[in-house]
Amino acid sequence: MAGDSRILMDHNMEIGVTPAQVKKLPKHLREAQISTERTHLISDPAKKPRQRYVQKDGKCNVHHGNVQETYRYLSDLFTTLVDLRWRLSLFIFTLVYVVNWLFFGFLWWLIALIRGDLVHADEEGWTPCVENLNSFVSAFLFSIETETTIGYGYRVITEKCPEGIILLLVQAILGSIVNAMMVGCMFVKISQPKNRAETLMFSHKAVISVRDNKMCLMFRVGDLRNSHIVEASIRAKLIRSQQTKEGEFIPLNQTDINIGFDTGDDRLFLVSPLIISHEINEKSPFWEMTLTQMEKEEFEIVVILEGMVEATGMTCQARSSYLDTEVLWGYRFTPVLSLEKGFYEVDYNNFHEVYETNTPTCSAKELAAKLRDAPLLPQLSLLSPDPKSHSTFDALNRLSERDPLSPDEDKEERDSGGDRGETNGSAAALEDPPLADGLPD
Repeated sequence: MAGDSRILMDHNMEIGVTPAQVKKLPKHLREAQISTERTHLISDPAKKPRQRYVQKDGKCNVHHGNVQETYRYLSDLFTTLVDLRWRLSLFIFTLVYVVNWLFFGFLWWLIALIRGDLVHADEEGWTPCVENLNSFVSAFLFSIETETTIGYGYRVITEKCPEGIILLLVQAILGSIVNAMMVGCMFVKISQPKNRAETLMFSHKAVISVRDNKMCLMFRVGDLRNSHIVEASIRAKLIRSQQTKEGEFIPLNQTDINIGFDTGDDRLFLVSPLIISHEINEKSPFWEMTLTQMEKEEFEIVVILEGMVEATGMTCQARSSYLDTEVLWGYRFTPVLSLEKGFYEVDYNNFHEVYETNTPTCSAKELAAKLRDAPLLPQLSLLSPDPKSHSTFDALNRLSERDPLSPDEDKEERDSGGDRGETNGSAAALEDPPLADGLPD
């Protein structure tokens, strides 16, 4: 039996199945994963976890300390009450009503005490201010009945008490104001649009790969609800400490990342998940960053999605962020949209999934320069019978590494090229004329 189990364990390791015992090893005994050259992750296992500026759920990791002018919070009391936590809001909600009832109950009891209703209430012919009010408890109950307009009919005010009539008017007005304020706070707190942001999703990772011969930084957004976000727009910020030429250190400096503001691509029709792309061009902060340089950088990308909730018309904002360790170099997102019979289906199981793709490790600036120097290489790669073995980026790398020809070799190359030109024609006149004619000049 021992021999059979050992053979089974060796077989599992050969086919790539991890034995159950390996998962139970202590954390400090597990072997660290070694990244290969094909795994272009901008996540170095040796990097220490960095403090986030914005959490994944959108909460800003900033605390305000040493605020001395606290009276400013009372100048906007409504917003202060709405921003409180739920348990504190419920406590204040209950406390305001109880204090209000107790205060007016005390005034009703005080009027009855001054008029002598508490002493002469049982005498015949005596007209009290409030009938059947003979103690502070009964005055408190009458205050509750008056403000909530319950009206049991047992305690009623009489017309022989002008001070009671005035107090009744004051309590009715102030009670309406208290009701409007407290119920309004609770309504706004319940219907806050930030709860709508819980169903707006951002991909766990951002990726960098090539689109149309241009390096792009991409992430994915999606909406789980059938009610859409109206006038949805998205923007991104690069959070990175910076030192100026004068030596000034700017912590957490914010730089705009263009994700289509000039072309209108930042306006989203968020019916199905969308991949948001930032073209790394001359104006991009990643223009001169190679894979090696980006591995050493420390930055955070904050993405902000805004729009109006279709059901309520209130503005909603959802936020997320990507640390430098959460940006994957050389990956693309797995498609999630498929065509079914009569509708399109979104598979959210693949929303966060990525797959590896052929991506140069040079900077976007170097890639653009190589493409300018070799404009025919993308065309030749399309005409190649085996695109995998003759990709554009491999050709670019070979072009940059190619040794210059000697004069004799150069002459021989020209002679052979001339012979081939007479026999086979130029590269633009291959066997498939429609494909050659369809290529750009």
